[in-house]
Amino acid sequence: MDDDALRRRAVLKGGLAAAALLALPGRVRAAWLDQGFDNGWRELVPYPQKMPLLRITTRPVHLETPFSQFDRGLITPNEAVFVRYHLAGHPLDIDPAAHTLTIAGKVSRPLTLTLAELKKRFETVRQTVVMQCAGNGRGLSQPRVQGAQLGNGSMACVEMAGARLADVLAAAGVDDGARQIAYRGTDQPALEATPSFVRSLDLADALRPEAMIAWEMNGRPLPVLNGYPLRLVVPGFYAAYWMKHLSRIDVLDHVFDGWFASQAYVVPDTPDNGVPPGTRPDRTVRLTRMKVRSFITNFSDGDIAPAGQLALRGIAFDGGSGIRRVDVSADGGASWLPARLGKDAGRFAFRPWTLTLDDVKPGPLTLMARATANDGQVQPAAQPWNPGGYARDVIERLDIIVTEAGR
Repeated sequence: MDDDALRRRAVLKGGLAAAALLALPGRVRAAWLDQGFDNGWRELVPYPQKMPLLRITTRPVHLETPFSQFDRGLITPNEAVFVRYHLAGHPLDIDPAAHTLTIAGKVSRPLTLTLAELKKRFETVRQTVVMQCAGNGRGLSQPRVQGAQLGNGSMACVEMAGARLADVLAAAGVDDGARQIAYRGTDQPALEATPSFVRSLDLADALRPEAMIAWEMNGRPLPVLNGYPLRLVVPGFYAAYWMKHLSRIDVLDHVFDGWFASQAYVVPDTPDNGVPPGTRPDRTVRLTRMKVRSFITNFSDGDIAPAGQLALRGIAFDGGSGIRRVDVSADGGASWLPARLGKDAGRFAFRPWTLTLDDVKPGPLTLMARATANDGQVQPAAQPWNPGGYARDVIERLDIIVTEAGR
């Protein structure tokens, strides 16, 4: 997004406060955007290799993509991709020639590979995939929950290139009886009491052909803040499994029980992963695969549109079965019209859709989009509540104002 576009967006959504900031002479341009919930104003801040993104936290760095970006094309440009670190000890000096990935544990041939060796030794594969934070939309939870207060901008659709994880594990020779892999990157906790960010994955999921060790995003080396030089990519799974600065994989004969694997990113073990608001679940289960979602991308809450024809467009995605259909309502969910699905870039990618409403009358208008996945998942009308605010999948709604044509 160029400066002019940012200025326009900020003025539109931020009103006089943002306009005043943009107009300040002799200082860095600043703008703020509203994420759509109480205390949801966030400053747009440029970081290295990034366009100005919504700053959620400074340390660890947590940046969200302005939602308007998702109306600009299927692929999210590298500079617009959100950033989410869990630990404040970010690697600041990365030498790609010195960085190595170690494969150890229950294997017959432990490996230590450089980036160059990975590229030379293993077939390079490419796939278009959606990366989404498990807490995307958490700030919209009602009642509110603890954790990073996110709008719906912690997601992206990118083309990743790298080696299949299964090929690398095969080269190491996984022992009989192996059950999981545990893996980590080079980021470190700032305090001794903070657990290391180590994630785990069932071996069956690690051996799926789509799981990969990526070194490119959208045809370029990974941005530093998105995991340069290597990132584990697990298409269909929430991004907490996509380890940045990947440096070590251990093959285990047991289920890993580190804090980030067994206590973080868990949801109620109920059919919809929800519990009555304000209560704690009796049992939890690890959150893995993304739920189906859809969005209208060319309008925001409070926008104004002329009466007559109203062209709508948006995106949908799920955890890897693909999108079967998207339906749109213009009357608060009383009736639904089928949208036209656009280019299919693969079952892990954003699926664009369009629909034009005819003879739209002046007045308030509530717009909703509802996706159905190929595995039968349908977005619910009400959001199941959980204490972590994870896995939001409710049918989102927009309220716009339709005015007389020509006004």
